[in-house]
Amino acid sequence: MVTASELAKYIVHKYQEAGDPVTNLKLQKLLYYVQGWHLAMSDNPAFTDRIEAWVHGPVQPGVYGEYKCNRWNPICTEVQPPALDIQTKSITDEVLDIYGGDSGYELEIRTHHEPPWIEARDGIPPDQESTSIISHESMKHFFKRLSEDSHGK
Repeated sequence: MVTASELAKYIVHKYQEAGDPVTNLKLQKLLYYVQGWHLAMSDNPAFTDRIEAWVHGPVQPGVYGEYKCNRWNPICTEVQPPALDIQTKSITDEVLDIYGGDSGYELEIRTHHEPPWIEARDGIPPDQESTSIISHESMKHFFKRLSEDSHGK
C-alpha cells in the first residue's frame, strides 16, 4: 500500500509526462476516484490517509498541503513517481483514462452530486467549510454500485 502523497506523485508525474500538468483541485478529485474504485475493485483502500468533504469536493488534506502553494495553477514542480503494485497502478491508470479528460471544476461538480461527499457533509451547506471524513464504506458502496450498474447487474 502506498501513501496518498506517493499516489499523488504518480498522478502528477503522469500528467507532466503527457505535457498537461494537473492542478491541485483536479489532483484531489483524482485521488478520491482512485480510492473509491480501488475500494470497489479490491475491497481494500489504495492508501489509508483520510479524504475529507471540503467545499470544493473531496480533499486529502496532507496532499493538499503539499501542493497548495500552486493555488489554482498547474503543478509544475518535478516529482519522482513511486513504484506502484500492479493492481494499484492498473486501477489508477484506468481512473486517469476515465476521469482525466475532465477539468478539476468538472470533477468538483460531479463529486457534489455523488453520495459519498453528500453523506459526509450531512446537511452542511455546500459553501460552508467542513473536515468531515468521507468513509471508506461510503466510497466502496457507491463505486461498487456504479460498477454493477455499468455491467448491467
